[in-house]
Amino acid sequence: MWDERYAGTDYFYGKEPNDFLKESVAHIKPGDKVLCLAEGEGRNAVYIATTYPTASVMAVDASKVGLEKTQQLAQEKDAHVETLLADLNDFTLGNAQWDVIVSIWCHLPSALRKKVHTDIVKALKPGGLLILEAYTPAQLKHGTGGPKAPDMLMQLAELKQELTGLTFVVGQEIERDVREGQGHHGQSAVVQVMAEKVS
Repeated sequence: MWDERYAGTDYFYGKEPNDFLKESVAHIKPGDKVLCLAEGEGRNAVYIATTYPTASVMAVDASKVGLEKTQQLAQEKDAHVETLLADLNDFTLGNAQWDVIVSIWCHLPSALRKKVHTDIVKALKPGGLLILEAYTPAQLKHGTGGPKAPDMLMQLAELKQELTGLTFVVGQEIERDVREGQGHHGQSAVVQVMAEKVS
């Protein structure tokens, strides 16, 4: 499905980074090791690599087509992004390996999501940061993007349980206007998280 969605010359979610990531990028430091999950066509990873050329940025996605377009966008922006083709069912995040993990619209079935979130806590270095934005169940009434399956949508209370071990610097459910290419287009119900691994 994702290879089909990313086929063609246009970028399905545009080339500009996610707004919440733009608001949060100042918390990333030069030289940080950054992992972008379910990164698709690479707009967020490329933005981080452009903002912090000394950062080590890896984009992981299950779509070969998406990652090829990530490299095209990186070349266009004169940025360096490492890409890895992987399914999050099988991908190992590692232990105390990443300074920052970015999860923007990484919607997974709840059982897999809980596993990935547990792995995120382990994979962050002490002082490491998670930046996450996702749709909440209230998004179903808007129909402006995101999955249609309620099981794949996220709520703040659940995230606080799934991300035990992180201290929430930002944790909010809000409604905001999301304009990202043809994929996200209008008033949306989202949850935003910035959380730190204190020790």
